[in-house]
Amino acid sequence: MNNICKLLSIKYPIIQGGMGNISNAKLTAAVSEAGGLGTIGAGTMKPAEVEKIILETKVKTRKPFAVNIPITVTPYTKELVDLVIEHKVPVVSLSAGNPAPYIPQFHANHIKVLAIVASVKHAKKAEAAGADLLAAEGFEAAGINSSLELTTFTLIPQISKHVSIPVLAAGGIADGRGLAAALMLGAAGVQLGTRFIATKEAPFHANYKQRLVKAEDNETVILGRSHGLVRRVLKSPYAADIIQKELHGLSFENYSEMTSETYHIKGAIEGNQENGFMNSGQIAGLIEDIPSVKELLDGMMEEARSVMEERLNVLQSQLSYK
Repeated sequence: MNNICKLLSIKYPIIQGGMGNISNAKLTAAVSEAGGLGTIGAGTMKPAEVEKIILETKVKTRKPFAVNIPITVTPYTKELVDLVIEHKVPVVSLSAGNPAPYIPQFHANHIKVLAIVASVKHAKKAEAAGADLLAAEGFEAAGINSSLELTTFTLIPQISKHVSIPVLAAGGIADGRGLAAALMLGAAGVQLGTRFIATKEAPFHANYKQRLVKAEDNETVILGRSHGLVRRVLKSPYAADIIQKELHGLSFENYSEMTSETYHIKGAIEGNQENGFMNSGQIAGLIEDIPSVKELLDGMMEEARSVMEERLNVLQSQLSYK
């Protein structure tokens, strides 16, 4: 844990996941100010839009933050790489593609590289390419996921066993108990997405936040299995319509359009569940309130400490029982 905090110059081993085109300076800065590492997700935004958020974030915080570049999703990878370097963003996360061609350029400009992976094979390749740390994302996570469908509980110990660089656990984590569990599995910290949606600083529609607060354990569904491009979202009329269309042969082109950032914005920003979707991880059922980001991070750290001490006492009691 200390290694990752030192590596990224942050207080807590908690990182915000990229949120695509709904990313914003307000939430990114709030995460960094609270001691974590805020992240701007480039999504499919034009470089000028991402640059605006970077500049706004720099006004709101002087602490480190990151930019996520989804390599094969955005049509502007080269421009975004140049943008991160130009603005001296201290950390970049690379997802949805091979990070190897870009790592030397970032390192030459003293930028730390976080690679998002979903298998041991990809983790080993990212480490060999020079990544500074990894985020191993289980299938519990919100949004676009690996079609391998490996879960966080199985993924983290396997990847941690095969690499020597720090590993963050992503997917299925919402509180201090999840942080403690991730650390016990071999992770150096965690990456959160869905939990940050239901915070006071998150500028998303109230419908989105309330759906998360009221969510039950089975509140999410998977879209795109018929095309191998899977996405986890909250149940909604729009999501149900996509699932029905998939059953009747929805084309890849139409599926891609229906799950594009245009409809992500309709759901998350406009609160329109009839004509848009809301990304969500399976931890939705654990969310019961809407704290400030600082309250969330401070609370997670305290709960993790408390849970780990309590479990250690239980273990010691059981080991000493005769």
